[in-house]
Amino acid sequence: MADQHDMDSNGDSKIDGYGFERKEDFDEQSYEAFMSTYFMVLARRAARWRPLVVGKERVSKSRKLKRFCRKGIPGEHRPLVWMEVSGAGERMKEEPGLYRQLLTQKLDGTATESIMLDIHRTFPENIYFANTIDPSGLQKPLTNVLKAFALNNPHIGYCQGLNFVAGMMLLILRSEEKAFWLLDTVTRQLLPDYYASDMLAVKAEQELLGDVVRWKLPDLYAHLDQVGLHWSLVGMKWFICLYADVLPVETVLRIWDSLFFEGSKIVMRVALTLIAKKKTELMEAKDFTATVEILKKLESDPVVLNCHTFMESIFKETGSLPRAKLRKMRETCMRRVVADS
Repeated sequence: MADQHDMDSNGDSKIDGYGFERKEDFDEQSYEAFMSTYFMVLARRAARWRPLVVGKERVSKSRKLKRFCRKGIPGEHRPLVWMEVSGAGERMKEEPGLYRQLLTQKLDGTATESIMLDIHRTFPENIYFANTIDPSGLQKPLTNVLKAFALNNPHIGYCQGLNFVAGMMLLILRSEEKAFWLLDTVTRQLLPDYYASDMLAVKAEQELLGDVVRWKLPDLYAHLDQVGLHWSLVGMKWFICLYADVLPVETVLRIWDSLFFEGSKIVMRVALTLIAKKKTELMEAKDFTATVEILKKLESDPVVLNCHTFMESIFKETGSLPRAKLRKMRETCMRRVVADS
């Protein structure tokens, strides 16, 4: 699939390289200004990636690869690298027939109904998902992936938000089986319990975001507490959708480049950065309503359009987030959430 700066196969500039229609309020001028510099970044990165991946079926995790993933994986290499660094590729090799076997099984009616309802809500502005009868469309493959996932994970079944995660995976991987294995690996190994039916892990993650803001931005936390902001109102869709259908596509893909290598800490770094970028405005908000309005606009703020500078900032501006400390904080948050449920 083309990089985002390319037009679609019809040459329609109203549709980006991933098949998404540009909104009427799309800021063409800001986008072109960003792409004029980002195009050069992409070219440089592609040259540096070539020796690591060209002609290779396997990619070994290393500090160098971690650094490269943080700076962005070239679009043509994302399928290979995502599958390798996440561990999904290895799992697929270990059980080569599982996906096809799952497709022959029958899923219970409730889960099937939930999936079918969400299929039509998945990226309706994307040409690959909008047409139900197009044989090259992705609605049928997405249905297959979600049904197979539900069968392989009966403790989860289907959870809203998985449609956007799996849909984005399909757009990039262009393989049902790979998308299934990547989704299965993310939910089992990288983000365990995120998609449990009780939603306790995600609620704990929202609480954790509040605690991380208190740790890193204590003055902002105190102000938000004063205006009556509850962290249960912040970040649910960010975490469930892993920023898909939330942030610009290229920014989501850059987040995933690091997420699949490094795990859940990346999700928290992004959330903290989104809050930190609006610190000045949030500190000036006089009440709860004004605060919520600022938070709503975070997702379309120009700062998230430039994926390159945004991704640099999630590592530079958030400072150290030790895994052990985050794990202890998360456990504390989980105990709080369980006690309140």
